[in-house]
Amino acid sequence: MSTTREQPIFSTRAHVFQIDPATKRNWIPASKHALTVSYFYDATRNVYRIISVGGTKAIINSTITPNMTFTKTSQKFGQWADSRANTVYGLGFASEQHLSQFAEKFQEVKEAARLAREKSQDKTELTNPALNISSHQVLPSPIISSNGPGEDKLFRSQSADVEITTEKERLKKMLSEGSVSEVQWEAEFFSLQDNNNKLVAALHEANANVDQWKKQLAAYQEETETLRQRVAELESQGTHDSSSENNKEELSQTLEELELLIKAKDEEIQMLKSQKCGRWEAEGEREETLQKLQLEARNAELERRLHLAEQTLAETLAEREKIQNEVTKVAEIMDVKIFELSEIRQGLAKLVESN
Repeated sequence: MSTTREQPIFSTRAHVFQIDPATKRNWIPASKHALTVSYFYDATRNVYRIISVGGTKAIINSTITPNMTFTKTSQKFGQWADSRANTVYGLGFASEQHLSQFAEKFQEVKEAARLAREKSQDKTELTNPALNISSHQVLPSPIISSNGPGEDKLFRSQSADVEITTEKERLKKMLSEGSVSEVQWEAEFFSLQDNNNKLVAALHEANANVDQWKKQLAAYQEETETLRQRVAELESQGTHDSSSENNKEELSQTLEELELLIKAKDEEIQMLKSQKCGRWEAEGEREETLQKLQLEARNAELERRLHLAEQTLAETLAEREKIQNEVTKVAEIMDVKIFELSEIRQGLAKLVESN
């Protein structure tokens, strides 16, 4: 019965606060999470209310009157004072648009409450003269009674009126409490259903993200291991290049020694030429020629070896430069992969903490 009498006309979600009754300055949060805040209209009583339910109790049950004012104190926060509840309510919204919608609806409901009050006052003014006339006509008769029972009748009539008024107030209170209870259960049901849908969607998304991150992490680990092996190979090749440089230095020293030896032999040949004579001169020339031929052959072999050494050195230097470039590229790739791997681990850690 109360559900058909009082219906929601607008609903939104917001964080609910109440002013601290001790300081009248600080805000006290009414719940840890955002709650459903609704405007309700009671067609029977022609009353508008703002109701918000948290758990099993009504956190906001504010009847809107024409003298109330909703004030925007920031882009996402608004407040209004309820003199009947002797408190100030504050609402924190998720966006400025939600705050504007709630403020516009508050203004509409406030105007509707003003019109309803004016109509009620007009009806009261029309009915009061008749009541005054009837009371004026009926009440004096017991007072002017001479035998006394008229005064007793007057007291009994007043007592009956008080009892009727009390009974009406009690019935109104019962109906109001029943309406609030149904509104509480309905709002709590929708709130739980909404939270459940959000949790299920978040769980599916989290599971999908975890599986994807695990696959990506395994791929990164495999690629990192491959890069480490490549770096080790390049480092070993770099060591081989160092040995090639040492070989080149040894060949250069050997070549210098051979050139000095050839020069000494040439001087010796010149001395033998000046000292040769007769048959011994012929044999000396023949030996000298043989020695010279041997020296020339050895010199040619040394020049060939020197050319090969220089060619090998040039190739080695080119290969070493290429390897150094590859090592630099691999190091840069490893830095990027390690940075991405650290971000993935931080994301997994946050996800595990939130779960």
